[in-house]
Amino acid sequence: MTKRDTYKGPALFSYGFRPFFLSACLFALVVIPVWWLIWRGEVTLAGPLSPVDWHIHEMVFGYGAAVVAGFLFTAVPNWTGRLPTRGRPLALLLALWVAGRVAVGGLTGLGPVAVALIDQAFLLAVVAMIAREIVAGRNWRNLKVLVPVTLLWLANILFYAEAMTQGSAEHGRRLGIALLVFLILLIGGRIVPSFTRNWLAQRGATRLPVAFDRFDMLCLAGGAAALIAWVLAPLHPVSAWLAGAAALLHLVRLLRWRGLATWRSPLLLMLHLAYLLAPLGFAALAAAAAGLASTASGTHILGIGAVGGMTVAVMMRATMGHTGRGLVAGPTLTAAFGLVLIAAAVRAGAQALSYAGLDGIDLAAGLWTVAFGLLAWRIGPWLIQPKVARKAPSALAGR
Repeated sequence: MTKRDTYKGPALFSYGFRPFFLSACLFALVVIPVWWLIWRGEVTLAGPLSPVDWHIHEMVFGYGAAVVAGFLFTAVPNWTGRLPTRGRPLALLLALWVAGRVAVGGLTGLGPVAVALIDQAFLLAVVAMIAREIVAGRNWRNLKVLVPVTLLWLANILFYAEAMTQGSAEHGRRLGIALLVFLILLIGGRIVPSFTRNWLAQRGATRLPVAFDRFDMLCLAGGAAALIAWVLAPLHPVSAWLAGAAALLHLVRLLRWRGLATWRSPLLLMLHLAYLLAPLGFAALAAAAAGLASTASGTHILGIGAVGGMTVAVMMRATMGHTGRGLVAGPTLTAAFGLVLIAAAVRAGAQALSYAGLDGIDLAAGLWTVAFGLLAWRIGPWLIQPKVARKAPSALAGR
C-alpha cells in the first residue's frame, strides 16, 4: 500500500481542488448579493476598503485566488509525481483564506495595515508551498507558473498600499484582473488545445489543434503588453492599439484550436467559449480607449466573462475528472455556465439595459447568483464526498 492510500481524513481535504473550489463557489454565491445590497445602499461594510474596491478585491483576491489555489494544488502533484498537499496543511491554508475574507469584510475591527497583513498571508503561503513542491520534485520547467502567482500576491499588497494612500485602488483593481486574465491566456492556452486534441483524436479526427509554437508566444507577449498598458493608462491611444492587436492575435489563436468541432461536448466547448471572452474583452478595451464604449464594458467582459467563465468551466471539469464522474456537463451545469456568459454580456451593457424596473447591474447580479447556485448545488456534494468509481458517460448523459 502506498502513502497515497493511507489518508483517512475527510474527503474535503484529500486533494487541493476540493476545499478551494467549494469555497470559491459558495463565496461567489454569497458575495455578489452582498455587493448588490451595498450598491443599493442597503448594507454598509466596516472594512478598510471602499465599496467598489472591496467588490473588485474580493472577486480577484478572494474568489479568483481560491480557484487558482485549487487548480495549482491539483496540477502540481501531476507535474512533480509527489503526493498532493492534503489533511491539516490544506485545512490551515483554507483557514488563511477564510481569515482574509473575514478581515477584509470588516468583521474583525482591525485597521487597514493589520487587514492587509492577514489577507496577503494566503497567497504568500500558496507561492511558498507550490515552490517547495516544484523544487522538491525537480520540475524546473513549471517554475514559470510561480511568476504570475507571485505577481498576484504582490498585486494584493499594492492594492492595499494604493487604497490607503490614494483613497482608492484604481490601478490595483486593473492589475488584479489583468493577472487573472494573463493566467487564463497562459494556462488556458495549454489545457484548451490539449483537451481538444485528446477528444478529437479519440474520435479519429485527422485535423487537430495546432501545437504550441512561436505564434502562441507572440500571443502571450501581445496580451501581456495590452494588459500592462491597460493597467497603467487605460484610455491612452497606445492602449487602444495594443488591446486591438491582442484581440486579433487571441482570436486567431483560438481559431487554431478547432473549437467548432467540439459542439458535441458542451463541457469542452465551454472552455473555448470562455477563452473567446478574452479577445472580446480586449476588443472592448480598445473601443473604450478610442471613446467608442464605456470603460466598464471591457472590464466586465474580461472579469465576468473570461475569468468567471473559464474558472467555472475548469472547476466543473476538474471536479468531474478527479471525483470519478464522467466528463458530461448535463443541463444543470451547462445552464450555470451559460448564465455566467449572459451575466457578462448584460453587465457590459448595463447602462443601456432595463427590464421590469431592473437595470443591467441588477440583472447581471441575479444571473451570476443563479449560476453559482446551480454550480454549488451540482458539484458541491461531489467535492465533499469520497471519489467514486467512474461511470460510463451514457449513464450521465441525461443529468
